[in-house]
Amino acid sequence: MGIDNFSSEKSIISLGSWLDSPAGNYVRVWEEARLEELTVDIFGFNATQIGLPQVQTLRGSRMPHTWLTDTQLPVKGHDNAAKPLVVIQEFEELPFETASIDLVILPHVLEFAAEPHQVLREVERVLIPEGQVIICGFNPFSLWGARQVLGRMIDAHFLPEEGEFIALPRMKDWLKLLNMEVGNGIFGCYAPPFESEKWLNRSAFMEGAGANGWPVFGAVYIVQAIKRVKAMRLIGPAWKKKPAASPVSVPVANKIKP
Repeated sequence: MGIDNFSSEKSIISLGSWLDSPAGNYVRVWEEARLEELTVDIFGFNATQIGLPQVQTLRGSRMPHTWLTDTQLPVKGHDNAAKPLVVIQEFEELPFETASIDLVILPHVLEFAAEPHQVLREVERVLIPEGQVIICGFNPFSLWGARQVLGRMIDAHFLPEEGEFIALPRMKDWLKLLNMEVGNGIFGCYAPPFESEKWLNRSAFMEGAGANGWPVFGAVYIVQAIKRVKAMRLIGPAWKKKPAASPVSVPVANKIKP
């Protein structure tokens, strides 16, 4: 494993630890609630979450086969019987057959991957036609994004410093290049980047205000996309058009004379 891969893997592990903080729990609760709403009506047989096992992304899924795909051994409390773990070396190479997965969820993986484009290409490869991918990301155009930039300047990081926030329009462009049909995306977590649970709770009123007044400035977003496969057109010999069938004459019954 190269230095870049090791660095990104280490940083996403730090993000997992950050989720235990008041700010991290605030994000996790919002994401799990929204993902439960989104996945409950997605039907199929096979679904996998890639990375960040601290977030229960498939809690609402009714698919019979669900997996957690990660580069680490299970975190404490993981139910391997309910959601088997598939251990991989890196996110850029998925151990699944082509067109075999109905749903893939990426919780903040692309922001810490050494090659996010390759991760998306792998996701597109393993998805069945009409399969879906759901991506969670931090919004750089938010107070949290500004706090991340400031943290790098003064060496006082709020989130793991290696994480690269990816704007929703940019994420949509990446997905469209893979022939994905992309939804609008939803934003959430409008409270300022407080580290105190007390101040996060005091900012709870900003959820409704932010969703109605400045929806695109939420700290995190979730975007959903569907893999579309263009219909194939078979090329073959031109078939002669059959002549129109002659109308079938139906004998009229003789009138019964009185």
